[in-house]
Amino acid sequence: MKSFLKAVGCVFCVVLFATISYGSTISGSVKGPDGAPFRGAFVQAQNTKSKITVSVLSDKDGHFRVEGLAAGDYQVQVKAAGFKGETHPATLTADQAATQDFALGKGAVRWADLSLYQGIKLLPDGPGKSDWQGHCFNCHGFQSRMASVVRDEDGWKDRVAYMRDTEHYFLTPGVTDEMAGRIASYINSAFGQDSTLAKSPADLPGYKDLVKTFGDDAMKIVFVEYDLPGPNRMPWNADPDKNGNIWMPYYGHANKIGRLDPKTGKVDEFPVPAEMTAGIHSAYPAADGSVWMGEQGTNRLGRWDPVSMKITEYQDAYIPGKEYTTAGGQKHTVRVDGNGYVWATGNPLSRYDPKEGKFYDYKDEVGAAYGITVDKNGNIWFCAQGSSSIGMGDKNTGKTKVWKVPTDRSFPRRLAIDQDGVVWFGEYSAGKIGRFDPKTETFKEYVLPGAGQTPYGIAIDKIGGVWFNSAETDVIEHLDPKTGEITQYPFDHAEITIREMNVDPEGRVWYTSPANNKVGYFYLAGRTELTGKMP
Repeated sequence: MKSFLKAVGCVFCVVLFATISYGSTISGSVKGPDGAPFRGAFVQAQNTKSKITVSVLSDKDGHFRVEGLAAGDYQVQVKAAGFKGETHPATLTADQAATQDFALGKGAVRWADLSLYQGIKLLPDGPGKSDWQGHCFNCHGFQSRMASVVRDEDGWKDRVAYMRDTEHYFLTPGVTDEMAGRIASYINSAFGQDSTLAKSPADLPGYKDLVKTFGDDAMKIVFVEYDLPGPNRMPWNADPDKNGNIWMPYYGHANKIGRLDPKTGKVDEFPVPAEMTAGIHSAYPAADGSVWMGEQGTNRLGRWDPVSMKITEYQDAYIPGKEYTTAGGQKHTVRVDGNGYVWATGNPLSRYDPKEGKFYDYKDEVGAAYGITVDKNGNIWFCAQGSSSIGMGDKNTGKTKVWKVPTDRSFPRRLAIDQDGVVWFGEYSAGKIGRFDPKTETFKEYVLPGAGQTPYGIAIDKIGGVWFNSAETDVIEHLDPKTGEITQYPFDHAEITIREMNVDPEGRVWYTSPANNKVGYFYLAGRTELTGKMP
């Protein structure tokens, strides 16, 4: 098919939920190999200079529209699992409306296209598979680092050894030499040079039953993603500051935090002093302009100073004999309460007094905790995974109170608080969204539809909608609190691995995809009430 890109004049300017508005658009249609309109293909326009990518879906008539583009050069591509896509260059002037049609060719589903849930179901059983799932999948899946490359068994042994060294605090105590051998052997049997795995998972009898379908409303989601300056940053979350910047902790061995300017795509990076892999789990911008971070690998807090732009670290004590292991102590997600105390989840939940330079660890009261947020009164709320509980930390007294979630062993991960003070949280192991009303101290649970539901990151939009992701199925979901209706949306690539969602002052829902080394936000086309802005 011949490519064409035709300017049809300036139709209108689109406000794309940002301080600076861009009005260029690319619209057109997508057809399948049979020439019929194709529904559900992702069309992606990447600015070649800023590396900002906007992704939309083709609707039931095959039509798509990419809005809010700045003037510049673009690479525009169409993609759909199981089909061969096209890529075309485009040069846009300010406020230009351009058209581009696409045709998909016949192709094959790749193992790298699958969700984690699909892969676990379809990959063969064997020695090492459970070890592989239980350890490797805590930070990433198999798609980008295994299914997309080919190595011999020595190559896989080298990669497993590399991960044991890099993630020393997490993997070294639990992954023995014998287990490491089993894991490398299993990966080699699945993705090695002599693998007997089916070339396409679509050839396996169970594949069709695992394919997820989406409604017409799901075609309205729009993703805007940014590339990072280098590989293996593994951005763990995206936290907006008061100036519109986005702060990202790098969980990988880069030992840095990043600051993104969403308007330009520019990322500034700041190293931590840690002499080993810090495993930076969060980077939280405080009201005074500083940024606090939690280091899982060193059991330290860090503080970025907005004047010197340097990071100072504060060491919490380890359990004697368990130094530099997660069992001995670790810092996860950080929040600052209304009195300036720095709370960090991990093992155990802790609170740091910057004035006194002292830590208080809640070993007996709470134990290990994970998700954490701050309510409108300045108190903190957290998830205690091991006890299937949520809790609150009082900003004035430092005391905690814990409530048991109705479903035992539900493994609550992250939580968010709506405008009425109601606490929403994901129950990872139960496939549910939980709701807790602090006024009545009562719970309500919503069972999520479909298999493999593993809610992880969660956020509340400007009109009270509850957004979350299902980690193992690579799906973005929305819960309407008024009706209980749940809508599922596809993501534009596999292995999302979202850890946290945060809403910025513009109403955009920010996330990171650590395994894909990207940061981004999403919104629904035409839903300006989510941001309070006029079209």
